[in-house]
Amino acid sequence: MVKEYRNFINGSWKKSNSGKLFNDLNPATKRVIGMFQESDENDINEAVDAAESSLKGWSNTPAPKRAEILFEISRLLRKDKERLARIMTIEMGKVLKESRGDVQEAIDIFEFMAGEGRRLYGITTPSELKNKFCMTVRKPIGICALITPWNFPIAIPSWKLAPALIGGNTVVFKPSSDTPLCAIELIKVLDKAKVPKGVVNLVTGGGNLLGNSLIKHKKIRSVSFTGSRDTGDYIIRNAGIKKVGLELGGKNAIIVMDDANLELAVDGIVWGAFGTTGQRCTAASRIIVHKKIKKKLELMLLKKIKRLKLGNGLDKKVDIGPLINERALEKVHHYTEIGKYEGAKLLCGGKKLEENGFYYQPTVFSNGNTNMKIAQEEIFGPVVVLIPVEDLNEAIEACNSVSYGLSSSIYTNNIENAFKAIEKIEAGIVYCNSSTIGAEVHLPFGGVKETGNGTREGSSGIEEFTEIKTVYIDYSGKLQKAQIDID
Repeated sequence: MVKEYRNFINGSWKKSNSGKLFNDLNPATKRVIGMFQESDENDINEAVDAAESSLKGWSNTPAPKRAEILFEISRLLRKDKERLARIMTIEMGKVLKESRGDVQEAIDIFEFMAGEGRRLYGITTPSELKNKFCMTVRKPIGICALITPWNFPIAIPSWKLAPALIGGNTVVFKPSSDTPLCAIELIKVLDKAKVPKGVVNLVTGGGNLLGNSLIKHKKIRSVSFTGSRDTGDYIIRNAGIKKVGLELGGKNAIIVMDDANLELAVDGIVWGAFGTTGQRCTAASRIIVHKKIKKKLELMLLKKIKRLKLGNGLDKKVDIGPLINERALEKVHHYTEIGKYEGAKLLCGGKKLEENGFYYQPTVFSNGNTNMKIAQEEIFGPVVVLIPVEDLNEAIEACNSVSYGLSSSIYTNNIENAFKAIEKIEAGIVYCNSSTIGAEVHLPFGGVKETGNGTREGSSGIEEFTEIKTVYIDYSGKLQKAQIDID
């Protein structure tokens, strides 16, 4: 018997008003994991009403008291880490060690944001007038809609939930339909930690109907979305006057200079390109390599890739798991065909595996250029293209040639090269002698250009989920007029 899972609204597990269900598949086996609620607009309205009814009580709870609950969430996640990681590998497909890392990110962000309960800092500043005091304080936004993807099904929701909750907001959470079980397991932890009923509400179902209902809902004051650029553009155009936070992916590059430690660079390329089967917004999908060392790098890279094992992520010997679904598999293969048509040289991979799951070989193209689609568009799979360059200036120009600007990396032993890259690369994140993945929660996370709209997650998440209130206190006992000349 396949288990049926329910929405979580106002502290209770409830069936959808639609009466409809959808299946969730294990991408490594194509077997059904469970049946989930195919919710509708009525479910969204119920969740919003629950969030509204609990807002006053939660926002009036002192932030250090809210922090106690977040610390408990972090503790419970740590205690349940292995079980949650196995569920994630079964549902999403990433190898078990990466699933453990996903849960660890959630542990870390709840712990970090709990610390914000003792801070939530504003500023004080001198007034231009005598006997007048000026300061700022942080206040909740209100009801927040959180719309999250499947590739980090516990970490990314936590990156949004933790700052939203410590900021005193209430939440309606819509996870990806590819990973609803991870979302439900996360909400169970929050419930066990005694988050008050109605403060966090979970509604599962299709993105089109539920997403529209959330972003256009007049009672929702904030929308936080991680996903595709096209969907982010739609949200901006349709959300109305709300606070909107967007993280919309990347086309990230690793620059390898002729003075680089090539063994280190190859390790970084393999991890960046094929970790999580390339299904990360920070994945390295372009390798911009100095022509002097291009051939040597290719040989070393191919040797390393040949040792990688594809398979079910629960197997400790497996390095790369499946893609998330059939649609993703076809998309990746379509881009492989485009790469061959455009004239890039296929060095390895490029094939779907005839297995029970959605497996695709690690794929490397050489002799790419910045005009190719495979060097411009986000593939979100285990495909990387090598682009040869003459020098650092050309490398930075190639790195900046895409519309995205999330993560980047340079491998060099020349400090001048490193600092010039840091200054000139158009990206929210720059790594030196490390891969494009590995964000830490106590630092800001986000990008520039079409990667987002300027918001940052991680340590800066508190800014996304609070409003600034400016306060003036005049104790002069008379009317004082700022900016007005005194006669």
